[in-house]
Amino acid sequence: MLIDTPTNGTGTAGTTTTAARRRHDDAPDTADLFTRMAELEEGPEREAVRDELVALWLPMAHRIAGRFRDRGESLEDLKQVAALGLVKAVDRFDPSRGAFESYAVPTITGEVKRHFRDRMWALRVPRRVQELRNKVRVARRELTQNPGSPEPSVTDLAARTGLTEEEVGAGLEALESFSTLSLDAELSADDDGYSLADTLGAADASYDVVVDRESAKEGLRRLPERERAILYMRFFEDMTQSRIADHLGISQMHVSRLISRSCARVRDEAMGQRTGARDGGSTSTTA
Repeated sequence: MLIDTPTNGTGTAGTTTTAARRRHDDAPDTADLFTRMAELEEGPEREAVRDELVALWLPMAHRIAGRFRDRGESLEDLKQVAALGLVKAVDRFDPSRGAFESYAVPTITGEVKRHFRDRMWALRVPRRVQELRNKVRVARRELTQNPGSPEPSVTDLAARTGLTEEEVGAGLEALESFSTLSLDAELSADDDGYSLADTLGAADASYDVVVDRESAKEGLRRLPERERAILYMRFFEDMTQSRIADHLGISQMHVSRLISRSCARVRDEAMGQRTGARDGGSTSTTA
């Protein structure tokens, strides 16, 4: 209950005190509504009071969202995030612990900041690196706030933040990770201009050949000498199975079976499907 007392200005001491307590025009007096909501059980009546509180404080949430405009996110989306933070603040507020505005402002601000931290990175970086980025950003802003201040070095930033130079370097790299550059972006203004995609390397099929060759090498060593000779004549000298059969004095069908069996054995060992090769044992094949 307010008691009117004389003042040097117009109005009453009570209304002056109330005005001083409200820092913004969008901070309505809703103490009675919060007390009422706290006393109500879950149900339609409590939901109606809750909705009324959210509607009354929504202008303040929108004002907080406006602080983060021009940071790569649309203002309408930021208002939606701030409204979500407001709903959380209304649901969690305990009217016995003070003014709602003192609780709601950091809650809504934190919700908007989390949105930027978790949703706005074009390139996803670990949470720890994001924290390094924030420390480096604040330190660099503090060191360059005076006109004519030079760009701080890594050593200066490390001294300011208490981080190591390696951590500062990671934070500086993260400063450039908030947005990405299109692969179609032009990197040269000349007539023969090229895009970022033109500077990227392509997969070299020769690497697969090297890997396959090295994988098969040990399996080939384990084959009996005659089978190695057959594979060499077939795949390196390009001899037909008939010529190989005549050269070795065996049937063409036998040559075909030996080639199929040898290739399957080498392939299995290369893929790690045989245990005999891992035990260091050797097997021999007889005609």
